[in-house]
Amino acid sequence: MDDGQDESLFEVFWAVARRLRHGTRVALEPWNVTPSQSRAIAVLARHGEMRLSALAEHLRIAPRSATEVVDDLQQHGLVSRSPDPADRRATLVTLTGQGVATATAIHAARAEEGERLFAALNPEDRAHLSRILRILRG
Repeated sequence: MDDGQDESLFEVFWAVARRLRHGTRVALEPWNVTPSQSRAIAVLARHGEMRLSALAEHLRIAPRSATEVVDDLQQHGLVSRSPDPADRRATLVTLTGQGVATATAIHAARAEEGERLFAALNPEDRAHLSRILRILRG
């Protein structure tokens, strides 16, 4: 009987990451947003209005990709764009009221999904895993 001991730590880690990503995609379905769009919403909720270029930096994506994400979010009524008064060539992006409500709901759904995943761990194991992941995050 295989008890999983043949799997490397790397393989197990990626299997858990895939499970978490899948759970997140399922959790996002009610809002019809992609994981990339969800990350953009979270950044704007955390940091407030920002230039499109700053959003791209936060998301670690190319400015063109950030433009596409914002285009989609704007079509959903979740963000608005405006010229930056300090530099008319730059565009500011901010969450709309609907975007703020969506950010709050998505945050709650993701937290619930995380709780569901980590429920298999006792409090001591959770604390150890949290400490280890913070070290790896750097």
